[in-house]
Amino acid sequence: MIRVQDIRQKFTSIKEQIDVRVSDSYLLEYIETPIIDEDKLLILISIMDRLELSFSEIQNYALSTMLIQIALDTHEHISNDSKDEKNRQLTVLAGDYFSGLYYKLLAESEDIMMIKSLSKGVKEVNENKIFVYQSKLEGIEKLMACIMRIESSLLTKLSDYFKVDLWNDFLANLLLFKRLLNEKKQYFHSESSVLFESLKKMIFPSNESKLEELTADQRDHLVQICDHYLELSKQVIEKGLKQIPYLNDLLEKRIKLLLNQYQPYAKTFVEEG
Repeated sequence: MIRVQDIRQKFTSIKEQIDVRVSDSYLLEYIETPIIDEDKLLILISIMDRLELSFSEIQNYALSTMLIQIALDTHEHISNDSKDEKNRQLTVLAGDYFSGLYYKLLAESEDIMMIKSLSKGVKEVNENKIFVYQSKLEGIEKLMACIMRIESSLLTKLSDYFKVDLWNDFLANLLLFKRLLNEKKQYFHSESSVLFESLKKMIFPSNESKLEELTADQRDHLVQICDHYLELSKQVIEKGLKQIPYLNDLLEKRIKLLLNQYQPYAKTFVEEG
């Protein structure tokens, strides 16, 4: 219980610091409030909590990594959320602003090697986004690998830096699992999904229809592919829960909550039918 409370206190304190840095009153008049991925933040803190780092160091590394993550996420929403030119320009500037905060924090710590590590992560994220969004893919395995890297590259670069790469496969599959869950939910609710658009182009290359215009069988096929990769990631996550040393209770509970959100489509169909 003391351990959980300790992690919770660190998490709450660092999240408050991130909130302060991304809450620019002028920018928030024109762009959506930046979303802080609390799961990624909790993973970051959990990785570093077992190392010989002061709270100040943990806070600085977590703040830096989350700010660059927010910058990447902000740039990704430029085309989707921009209603006019001013909005688009401010969204670009907001992403650059968050990037600047990230560099400022790490520069103040004079940790050049960490800057290099996270810069490699940023490069990897952007390269894989290009593959996904421009459909420069060579099959479903490549698509899933790209999405996994988009979601996890910053965190795996940090774990590499601290030489605790035993986390990498576990956290990469965990973050892929979460992304696939969100894509599937988004597809069911709004018919809009980067993942399902890419899958449609691969599975039905000659079909010019929109996602919502696919037949029921075609849509079911796409969902079953998504479920297949959810199942594969779930197996890796469940194995990791038993193997990752010193996994704190707070993160373990959050992971189990995520796993419980997954329900195979065939089962859902039977229950609803």
